[in-house]
Amino acid sequence: MTQEQCSHRNNVQSSEKPQVYKVGIYGWRKRCLYFFVLLLMILILINLALTIWILKVMNFTIDGMGNLRITEKGLKLEGDSEFLQPLYAKEIRSSPGRPLFLQSSRNVSVNIVNSNNQLLTQLVTGSSGFKARGKMFEVKSTSGKLLFSADEQEVVVGAERLRVMGAEGAVFSKSVETPHVRAEPFKELRLESPTRSLLMEAPKGIQILAEAGDIQAICRNELRLESKDGEIALDAQRIRLMRLPEGKAPSSSSSSGTRQTVYEVCVCPNGRLFLSLAGTGSTCQINNNVCL
Repeated sequence: MTQEQCSHRNNVQSSEKPQVYKVGIYGWRKRCLYFFVLLLMILILINLALTIWILKVMNFTIDGMGNLRITEKGLKLEGDSEFLQPLYAKEIRSSPGRPLFLQSSRNVSVNIVNSNNQLLTQLVTGSSGFKARGKMFEVKSTSGKLLFSADEQEVVVGAERLRVMGAEGAVFSKSVETPHVRAEPFKELRLESPTRSLLMEAPKGIQILAEAGDIQAICRNELRLESKDGEIALDAQRIRLMRLPEGKAPSSSSSSGTRQTVYEVCVCPNGRLFLSLAGTGSTCQINNNVCL
């Protein structure tokens, strides 16, 4: 290339202006970007306002939410609380000096299970009544004294006095073991077996005492007093044997004159008592037709 051509090319290039390339978003793209940024800012403001409103309504604080407070010992609920699902807790107690209420429209159940989820003890309070299920049931006083205990073997009443207030008294289908049976002051004590027998046993004796009243033993058929090794003593100022039959001699005729009112109490070989007209001697052998 000649020198004149090179100089001409340089003059042409120097006469042209340098080209500038613009970098950025322009036109409708820029407007869409601003719109999305503005929409995002509006959503952030709405979300922030809703968060503040929820915190205000639910009463969120550093210690907890609403009536729920988080303490070092656990959770603390103030006021009425409603649980829609089962509640699992190690301990439930009220505030000091305030009662604890458990309320349900159906029933309140307390279940104790083992590691295999098998029911061991159950306490159910419902509209039909109060039910308890377990191996043993005990009631103790504040001092720790046993008042009542029940298991499969026996029922123990540890109180000093057991009072039955029912009009029909107490009904026991089997035996009863007690050292003392006593009625209330100015009340009658009645031991009755309507359809079966009544048996009282004691290895060292049975004492029936009425300090200010009478003792009555009434039966439909026979009343039997038996002592195998000892004796039966009737100790009283007067002993009345009512409606004893009067024995007469088989060949006796109607006596005339004044009616005799002195009788002799006789005993038949079978233990039956009867009356016989008293004479100068014993008349039991003569008037023994009752023993036949």
